[in-house]
Amino acid sequence: MTGEEYKAYLFVAALPCSSYIYVEACTDMKQENWLLCHVHAYEYFGGVTRILVPDNLKTGVVANTRYDTQLNESYRELAEYYGTAIVPARVRKPQDKGLVEKSVGFTTTWISAALREQRFFSFAEVRNAVAERLEAINTKPFQKRRGNRREAYLSEEKEFMLPLPTRPYKPAIWRQQSVGRDYLVSDGLNKYSVPFDLIGEQVQVRLTKNIVEVFFKGSRVTSHKRLESYCSQPVVKSEHMPDNHRRYLEYKADEFRDWACGVGESTEAVVNHFLTSGSAPEQGYKDCVSLKKLGERYGKAKLEAACERIRAFSSSPSARTIATILRNGKDPDKSAETTDNSSEYGITRGAAYWKKGGDGNA
Repeated sequence: MTGEEYKAYLFVAALPCSSYIYVEACTDMKQENWLLCHVHAYEYFGGVTRILVPDNLKTGVVANTRYDTQLNESYRELAEYYGTAIVPARVRKPQDKGLVEKSVGFTTTWISAALREQRFFSFAEVRNAVAERLEAINTKPFQKRRGNRREAYLSEEKEFMLPLPTRPYKPAIWRQQSVGRDYLVSDGLNKYSVPFDLIGEQVQVRLTKNIVEVFFKGSRVTSHKRLESYCSQPVVKSEHMPDNHRRYLEYKADEFRDWACGVGESTEAVVNHFLTSGSAPEQGYKDCVSLKKLGERYGKAKLEAACERIRAFSSSPSARTIATILRNGKDPDKSAETTDNSSEYGITRGAAYWKKGGDGNA
């Protein structure tokens, strides 16, 4: 509609004997697409290779030094699922995967260049066009020997491929997060709870399309069904909450009203104000809980008297003001008053103070 252009990236995989290749168009080069392309390549080949030789991109290989190779956790998990071994090419040694480098150049000519004049109005069209060109490559006759890539694969290489598992691998993304004071972790869109005793700890979050799993020191501590769209409220399990938070979820407006009715008319009016002044009754639960605690501390009679006093001078009572009345034993407005008769003169000392012969000091 706007004419704005978007980039597409090609994933290329090649088999070493037959040169049979797999090419897929992707919207980006992030980890999820990287893993999915491996799954689709194995499905296209109809089998699994014994060894994988990838580039040293960060979505697959964390570190590749002379002494150690550290794979991305998600990539290692995929390899274990398919029973294949990952042996990354040496850094800056493209000859370790020369066939793939040659296949990339080949697809640049037969796919990228062949499609450069076409316009696509959805990414599905791009995928279909690339898939059509891929078939043309794999069925194109060899120049120096009989047959083509597909025929060579079926006759020479397929029998050496490992069998596919009954179900395709579902890509999982691993993230390390620190648990905040709200005992929640995020999948980048929504938040999910973990046991509250993990606050401040580092946990590993495993994300699939449908599941959010949380691990601590190698052990799974919880899992949630992953939400497909944004939700303003976090997904919280009650067993993850401390006792005081769990009790808060069990509060009900009718229970507060029943309790206030047993205290007195003024207390009932104050509780009704707490429950109806906000956009939802839950917003008044905190004040109602505070009121109940004041009743337990000072007794129902004193609480009812304090509620009656605050209703006399305020149409918006608060638990804080009621607590002040109970603590001082009087109205907060009157507590600031003084019994000194000189207060009738305001901030002045009055004429009597300055009368001649007075005992005041100038």
